[in-house]
Amino acid sequence: MSLLVNPVVMIGMFWVVPTGLALLDGPRPPGWDPLRRAWPLLAAPGALALWLPRSGLAAGLAAVYALATLALALQAPARLTLTRSLRPREIAVLTSLVAPSVAGAALVAERAAYPFFGFELDMLALTVPHFHFAGFAAALVAGLVCRADDGPTARFAALSVPAGTLLVLLGYFVDDWAELVGAVVLTAGMAAVAVLTLRERRELAADRLTRGLLAVSALVLVVTMLLALSWALGEATGLPHLGLTWTAATHGLGNALGFTVCALLARRRLQADRTAPLLPAPPLQTRPRTELPA
Repeated sequence: MSLLVNPVVMIGMFWVVPTGLALLDGPRPPGWDPLRRAWPLLAAPGALALWLPRSGLAAGLAAVYALATLALALQAPARLTLTRSLRPREIAVLTSLVAPSVAGAALVAERAAYPFFGFELDMLALTVPHFHFAGFAAALVAGLVCRADDGPTARFAALSVPAGTLLVLLGYFVDDWAELVGAVVLTAGMAAVAVLTLRERRELAADRLTRGLLAVSALVLVVTMLLALSWALGEATGLPHLGLTWTAATHGLGNALGFTVCALLARRRLQADRTAPLLPAPPLQTRPRTELPA
């Protein structure tokens, strides 16, 4: 499974997190920009740990990345102090800042071959990409669509995606039925994100590439969340469903590449369109005056 999961985790570490942070606006705590710029350097030990055998060395390298995710999580209360807002959009943003720390802790435990809270090592390994993409990226995108559209659907997305992520996490400690409840809430929130993304495609995207990226991210999201819901339902009820490896290969890869990467690329292009300076209008061309003969 590592040959499938590790490259996806590296995309989350090196590209998804710093790209997502660059898309956030609003007040930034003092350590925000240095942390964002240093993020790829801080992610390198964690990425190396993925490919080493489980050992103390691998756990130590993973701990460097875990400390970076903890520093990012501490940006959440610092940002809350500056914004003094718990609007739905901010709740989604704060959730995205905290989510990678769950991935960091799971990575350290898995690399140390330690069954953290009794979880099997394969489950810990899948927790790492889950909280980079379903945790960080999904909550971030929900917050961004709420910035573009502050209507009831957007507010529902910005609240239900963090709530669903938290309920799924709590379901790990309770039972499969609790995890199913979290999957239902998260799927409903992501369905709202897909609807709002298609609306953005129609109203805000000016060029064909941006429209295509938004369309792919929305349509893939619907499929991947139905796969996740099917897995959670099967685990709770015993109904036939894809196994963990196939769920990771379909839901996981689709969510990471089809939804997250396309969504962030599209929003980076939308941000560039909003901040692009207006070009001065070309001067009017006038005909040269000709003197009439005397």
